[in-house]
Amino acid sequence: MHIQFAELPVFDQERAKAFYVENLGCEVAADAPMGPDGWRWIELRFPGAETTLHFIRRNDDAPSTDPVMVLVADNVAATVEKLRTRGVEIITEPQEAPWQPGRVVAEFRDAEGNRMVIGSR
Repeated sequence: MHIQFAELPVFDQERAKAFYVENLGCEVAADAPMGPDGWRWIELRFPGAETTLHFIRRNDDAPSTDPVMVLVADNVAATVEKLRTRGVEIITEPQEAPWQPGRVVAEFRDAEGNRMVIGSR
């Protein structure tokens, strides 16, 4: 059995779902009510990947101060430019990772303010 699952802290599920679908090409794998307060079980899948994203409730709208997820891209600079043209906040431009020479990394914020890292293979 092979399962990969990532949980992301969010305050506004609809805003988060729209961000990942529109900017990172995720597909909705599940979207169902979880209880009387309106919170939903949402799973998103990257096309061709086994990993799914699940949103966990955050108590407030305060953004994460530490990166919550690392995405791997074949071309970090091209991915950053694609995100930039869609209005995504880029925190750090593509640069060599000080902890891993030869690996390129950049950071951006998702719609919930979470810091994300994009790293080369």
